[in-house]
Amino acid sequence: MQNLTKSLMVLMILGMSACTAGGLNRTQTGALGGAAAGAGLGAIIGNQTGDAGAGVAVGAAAGALSGALIGNQLDGQSAERARIEELERRNSEELDRQRREIEELRRQRQQDDYYRRY
Repeated sequence: MQNLTKSLMVLMILGMSACTAGGLNRTQTGALGGAAAGAGLGAIIGNQTGDAGAGVAVGAAAGALSGALIGNQLDGQSAERARIEELERRNSEELDRQRREIEELRRQRQQDDYYRRY
């Protein structure tokens, strides 16, 4: 039971560090959160098998790896989304420029037509 208490304290420390850590990307946040969740599950399973400390260690490692992989995937999606949004912004600017140019060409054509008639 004492091992379970120590393990839960480690879990609480990991959980608090994950919550208070500022400026972390999703990979880092996922690793911290996954380690905390994995440590909790590992403590419970380890307590049932008789070695809560080993359960915490294995659970935290597995949780950190899983959380980091998921967070890394989310970071990649965010970067891709930002890249696409930048392309859309540039395309919109170019489209607006071309519309202005077409309108200017129409005005010039109308003026040329007017002067040709007289």
